[in-house]
Amino acid sequence: MGQQQLLLIVLGVIVVGIAVVVGINLFTANAVSSNRDGVVADLNNLGAMAQQFYRKPTSMGGGGNTFTGWVIPTKTDTTPNGTYAATVTAQSVTIVGTGNEMNAGSAIVHTATITPTAITVVKTN
Repeated sequence: MGQQQLLLIVLGVIVVGIAVVVGINLFTANAVSSNRDGVVADLNNLGAMAQQFYRKPTSMGGGGNTFTGWVIPTKTDTTPNGTYAATVTAQSVTIVGTGNEMNAGSAIVHTATITPTAITVVKTN
């Protein structure tokens, strides 16, 4: 009877250990996926701000059909999702968003290309 109880305890510890490892892996995968979604949402919002600047006349503080002069607003260059850096040309803006979560040892990185008519976000890493 003692050996049978010991075997059941060992088996129970193994099952609980496996469940803990699976739970940690699922939590990590969910955190990475959530951070990716947040970075993409932030990039889309920043892209919309850049397009708004492009379309607004210079007399109203806009670009007057150019992106030249647009900068990422200071309160949105770093968010809980990540950090963002922009490269601005006259007819396009490229924003690189670096997430806060690590995926397989490297940071999550997405790049948005904003033109007057489109916002394109691609996964870089």
